[in-house]
Amino acid sequence: MRALLLVLDSVGIGHAPDADEYGDAGANTLGHILEQVPGLRLPNLWSLGLPELVPVHRSYVSNTRYKSSYGKMQERSAGKDTTTGHWEIAGVILNEPFAVYERFPDDLVHAIERDARVQFIGNYARSGTVILDELGDEHVRTGKPILYTSADSVLQIAAHEEVMRIDRLYDICEVARQHADRFRIGRVIARPFAGPEGNFARTSRRHDFSMEPPRTVLNAISEENFPVIGVGKISDIFAGQGVTDSFPTNDNADGMKRIEEIWRTMEKGLVFANLVDFDMQHGHRRDVAGYAAALEEFDRWLGTFIPQVQPADLVMITADHGNDPTHRGTDHTREQVPLLVMYHGATRDLGTRETFADVAATLSEYFALGEPWPVGASFLPRAEAAQRI
Repeated sequence: MRALLLVLDSVGIGHAPDADEYGDAGANTLGHILEQVPGLRLPNLWSLGLPELVPVHRSYVSNTRYKSSYGKMQERSAGKDTTTGHWEIAGVILNEPFAVYERFPDDLVHAIERDARVQFIGNYARSGTVILDELGDEHVRTGKPILYTSADSVLQIAAHEEVMRIDRLYDICEVARQHADRFRIGRVIARPFAGPEGNFARTSRRHDFSMEPPRTVLNAISEENFPVIGVGKISDIFAGQGVTDSFPTNDNADGMKRIEEIWRTMEKGLVFANLVDFDMQHGHRRDVAGYAAALEEFDRWLGTFIPQVQPADLVMITADHGNDPTHRGTDHTREQVPLLVMYHGATRDLGTRETFADVAATLSEYFALGEPWPVGASFLPRAEAAQRI
């Protein structure tokens, strides 16, 4: 009994019904990419039912039987950030969004500086690459780490790896996490970088320090002695709760390779993976061409992975929010997300699910946990559920 839950970070498929409340009416990450890159072909996602979810995809498909069931999900939680989306996928709905700041309050900053014995520069909202252009040289000269935020609920601390030891940067972030809870900041992120002045680049040793979530379906699964293996930033997002093993990754290619390696040898349990390049490298940077190329790369890999899925396996491909690279600003976008489900060869229209937590309810049923998950509705076919092994 093994399952894969794969989050394509930010691959939304059209604005949610309440998108106007977030300034995101008209956003459509995947639809707009397909419109702007008409030569983009995603045949393996198409084979799972993608054309039913993104109408522009119909322009180059013919009617056929899909290899999976398909549907859409919309978020019930308040917010459109990574943590909120993943927590709801795992069965936790938040009525109050995480806080977003243009500048962190002085009492928060002073508390971190006091307890971590540090002094920051910065403390304003910028993208991760721009902040290095603006303050990287000053950091190298002074040794003072860079404090900044973005449109997401994040407190980010950047330091050059040759100026500040990585363990020292992590220690500062640990202190920041202790103080960030009362300000409802979703994540504290260590952002190490390297390179010469004028050519700074972030390194792969990023580490997220998330607020600890309430009990999720990951806890419930692991408590039944099933492995729950996080790939990418999953363990960080859940502060390690319910995750029995974790494999951080450098990029999408690394994540896909790791998924395949784990899948080849595991006999039971859940692989929960996040492929972050769509969001981090292309969505926030409004890079339509790069986003399209990343989708093609994923689709090619998917074509090699699908034959490894057995009938009794449960494979779910979805997203946590949108990040339309054609939309104004550089923020996430409040969108519905795709739901592609491979299980016993079923091909059904799963409709529009009222909450991401339907994934948690489905995992609860699939792993035959003691009680149904209290939030969400399983989309596991009843007749096929009896065939589980």
